[in-house]
Amino acid sequence: MSTQGWGIRSMLFLVVALLLLGVVLGAIAHAPLTFSVAAGLVIAVWLGIFALRERHGRRRSSSAH
Repeated sequence: MSTQGWGIRSMLFLVVALLLLGVVLGAIAHAPLTFSVAAGLVIAVWLGIFALRERHGRRRSSSAH
C-alpha cells in the first residue's frame, strides 16, 4: 500500500477518535459530578493495573532472552 493511503487512514482515525472524545466529554458534562469523579477513578485504576501488568510482562519476557 502506498504511503498516501496510510496518511489518509491515519487522518480518518484521528478524526473519528476526536469525534468520539467529543461525544464522551459531552455526555460526561451532563452527568453528576460524583459519577464523573467515580468513573474517572475507575478508569485511572484500570489503566494503572494494565500498565503494571504490561511492565511486569515485558520484564519477564526480556529476561528470558
